[in-house]
Amino acid sequence: MSFINLPDGKTITLDDSVSDFLQCGVVFIEQVKIADGERVQKEIAEFSQTLQTVFANLKPSEIPGLAEARKLYRATGVDPTRTRPSSEALLRRVLKGNDLYKISNAVDMCNLASLEFLLPIGMYDYNKIEGDITLRKGKSGEEYAGIRKGPVHLEGRLGLFDSVGGFGSPTSDSLRTSVCEETTSLLAIIMSTTSFKKERLIENSAHFAQLAAKYCFATRSWHTLLPEE
Repeated sequence: MSFINLPDGKTITLDDSVSDFLQCGVVFIEQVKIADGERVQKEIAEFSQTLQTVFANLKPSEIPGLAEARKLYRATGVDPTRTRPSSEALLRRVLKGNDLYKISNAVDMCNLASLEFLLPIGMYDYNKIEGDITLRKGKSGEEYAGIRKGPVHLEGRLGLFDSVGGFGSPTSDSLRTSVCEETTSLLAIIMSTTSFKKERLIENSAHFAQLAAKYCFATRSWHTLLPEE
């Protein structure tokens, strides 16, 4: 197992069940203000047009940037052509010419980052997480209520767990730790395999913090890799 300490002393641990294939960019963001996402939605619209041009007439399997998230899914025994990584689901929606759901500045900002990185990103209201955090494969019967959907089943799949239970995965975040108008602190987990370049994951983590400052008025942030270099 490997772990890191967050600024407030809580730990995030990579369990042995996932440590051989998983690495994460961890971003802790404080003093955010949740508002409408009008400003970031403009950037999403512009970037979506760019993606539609760059990937015109390409099948998802032909888009190099999607290979990493698919590789991560296969490492956990999940078929990514049946259960889509969140980043691929967003890109597919954009390439079809459909707008992304407009939720809030924080959620929309996270969607923009996922489109830019083409990696799954879990983002949570940090104050709703109970105790220390572990990334591991789910056990029999473990699940959580998803956002705008039924239960998300975690058995045999990569998930994030606190003292209450599961609250996140590369596919969908939980209703329990979802961002709302009262959210003031965020925790973001950018997920990749261990073969993904660490320098790039560090850059992605720093960029995510910059987006939070730009669009969510965050005044303090901290980021690192798990496992640390």
